[in-house]
Amino acid sequence: MKSFPNVEYNPKKFPGLVFRLRRPKTTTLIFNSGKMICTGAKSENLARSAIRRVVRLLRENGIVLLSEVQIEVVNIVATIDLGAGVDLELAESTLDNVMYEPEQFPGLIYRMQEPKVVFLIFASGKLVCTGGRSEASVSEAVEKIGKMLVEMNLLMK
Repeated sequence: MKSFPNVEYNPKKFPGLVFRLRRPKTTTLIFNSGKMICTGAKSENLARSAIRRVVRLLRENGIVLLSEVQIEVVNIVATIDLGAGVDLELAESTLDNVMYEPEQFPGLIYRMQEPKVVFLIFASGKLVCTGGRSEASVSEAVEKIGKMLVEMNLLMK
């Protein structure tokens, strides 16, 4: 793989090709089905740019792609710091669509219906939002959860 110095392929460890880019700093996983997964991009635009760059590099090095690449954003992950702790036990009894089993996992899992995302909420006030399909839907969800936590007095200073 002299043409691709930042590429790893070890099918005993992982069933796909791991293609790392420095700019934008991303990792694209390429599977024998032809599907690609781009991770690590800081925005939708950077993810699209990384995929286009990987495709261009593959083509420039003699890899034939049988169809035009269709890019679809299916999952955006965001991290949030509320700057205040969250009372997870009170949140469990106050919010709907939650799961909290501190012996199994230290965070409360909250499934928001609209926009449809999942939050991992930790007592420290740090959150992870996953499942968003656009930056706008993630922003909307983060704003909504912040407002809910304040209105329900679930934040601790």
